[in-house]
Amino acid sequence: MNKILIAGGAGFIGSHLSRYFLGLMSEVWVIDNLVTGSRTNVADLDNNPNFHFVEADIADYDYSALPQFDIVYDLASPASPILFEKIPLEILKTNSFGLMKLLDFVKKSHSKTMVFASTSEVYGDPQVSPQPENYFGNVNSYGPRACYDEGKRFAEATIYSYISKYDLDIRIARIFNTYGPNMNKADGRVISNFINQALENKPLTVYGDGTQTRSCCYVSDMVHGFYLLGTKENLKGNVINLGNPDERTIVDIAKLIKKLVKSDSKISFLPIGEDDPKRRCPDITKARQLLDWSPKINLESGLEKTISYFKSL
Repeated sequence: MNKILIAGGAGFIGSHLSRYFLGLMSEVWVIDNLVTGSRTNVADLDNNPNFHFVEADIADYDYSALPQFDIVYDLASPASPILFEKIPLEILKTNSFGLMKLLDFVKKSHSKTMVFASTSEVYGDPQVSPQPENYFGNVNSYGPRACYDEGKRFAEATIYSYISKYDLDIRIARIFNTYGPNMNKADGRVISNFINQALENKPLTVYGDGTQTRSCCYVSDMVHGFYLLGTKENLKGNVINLGNPDERTIVDIAKLIKKLVKSDSKISFLPIGEDDPKRRCPDITKARQLLDWSPKINLESGLEKTISYFKSL
């Protein structure tokens, strides 16, 4: 039976990944400090004898009692734009001290493989689109988004150094916008914002003129990509974009959600935030070639599932 450790396993993507591996009869340990994760997301797993939950911060936890793992996933960092201003130091700490402590555990325990959840935010406000993995980005290191953008860039540099020095098998996923059930209703992300505003017939808040783009991946597709990135052989050191290359403008996403919800909401245009990226679209050539992966759920189908989830809350 495979042993899987998921840091951040009670969060949005992490909870789905936990459930996915339990469905494959793996033994799953989750470490989560519940700053953005929720016990509700994994409450249905508590009766599974193969599920183990530890409430702890990855930067402070004593890993000595844990076994060797087949795969260690690090999805521990908060990723909500609202939190970039509320807990920037915690985000920086998670992606530096927290990551290094987890890497030291992987090295000491001789765990086989590690997958780190990086982000499309390492590309900043890109001057190249779609964004390939070899694009260095256009990132402001001194601004309101820097705690997350530069935190993840520091994390990638740290991983490169650990691979070089200790020959660890680590892979990096650069996650593009992801949505679906278990999203936090108040996390400030575009899909959850629009759906909940539409359900309440409140104005849909579009920042800027709405021509900026996002490419949105349904969570089941993202989780399958993470599974493949952790289980495929001979991928040590690879950085791979995971996302849906179906690029839409923000205003088109707002109109689509309004239509699917059958909402009377108006669209309200507000000033855009500093360093907000104008385009987001993944080049997933590497994912197709190395993982044989591409998204299967289109935006309309995924939104319908996500709307149903938020209606059920």
